[in-house]
Amino acid sequence: MPTLGVVFPGQGSQSVGMGVDVAEAFGPSAQCFERASRIVGYDMLELCRNGTDEQLRETRVSQPAIFTANMAIYKAVETLGATAIVSAGHSFGEYCSLTIAGSLDFDAALRLVNERGLAMGAAADEAPGAMAAIIGFDQPRVEAMCAQARAESGARVDIANLNAPIQIVVSGDVAGVNALCDIAKNAGAKRVVVLNVSGAWHSELMRSAVARFAPFVESAHLEAPSFEVISNVEVRPYESVGQIRSCLIASLVSRVRWHETAEALAARRPDFIVECGASAVLAPMMRRIAGVTADRVAHVSDRESLGKLEQSMRRAAADASHPAQAPAT
Repeated sequence: MPTLGVVFPGQGSQSVGMGVDVAEAFGPSAQCFERASRIVGYDMLELCRNGTDEQLRETRVSQPAIFTANMAIYKAVETLGATAIVSAGHSFGEYCSLTIAGSLDFDAALRLVNERGLAMGAAADEAPGAMAAIIGFDQPRVEAMCAQARAESGARVDIANLNAPIQIVVSGDVAGVNALCDIAKNAGAKRVVVLNVSGAWHSELMRSAVARFAPFVESAHLEAPSFEVISNVEVRPYESVGQIRSCLIASLVSRVRWHETAEALAARRPDFIVECGASAVLAPMMRRIAGVTADRVAHVSDRESLGKLEQSMRRAAADASHPAQAPAT
């Protein structure tokens, strides 16, 4: 069976209906929603099936809902029999990676994600903020723009996510982010997109969330992962429980170094790289990583996309069984 590099999206990947299709078809996927409902105290499947975009955008709800849907989709992927050998998650998507690698069990992971969402939601209430994607400029240029925006606005703004060499997300006070957006547009950015999030994630505005959330991480039961999980804080595989704890806490205010993380995952050379999540957020970026074969990257969100992955795996297995022969000379 093929080997997998599994990636999980985080905040912003939510959509109404996420995970519902696979929960209706696969028992283990349905169990993810059932367990989640018991932990959070509301019907998670009903929320994902019939909740509004506004409800799912709220971080107190979106983080546990995305985690549950991601895991339900992964449980469907497991039915194909492939073996995960490496994983990475974007921001809190990392909790999914740690769960499939056995560092956290599902219940413990969801409790942490739920507390994380509550802590970040409270911090956003205390210090409202915004985020925006800047497309077309590299990191040094965006760093300089952030410095200019801080000087002009007197507000906070800095890089939050390094998604690709010229796809960078900034985060901070609303005034700081607005100033940065104006500077980027005037400088000729290809695109400037204000993100549909409810706070300034991965910025100093989340400092109060760290104080609230850290005790839950410190008291959680963790194990060393059974296969490589690459931290997007340190861009290296987790090697100890202590490292996991420190990175999970730091991730609330640290940059998401996704492009480097994606390169590190691709360097492990899994047969397929599969994004498990409602929206195709990471798969398009993975296809642009040097050395990655585009048709070996898949996004799975429902039974239809799961079927396409299965067909790709069968073709790959057939090709491996009957390699092309060199012409006779």
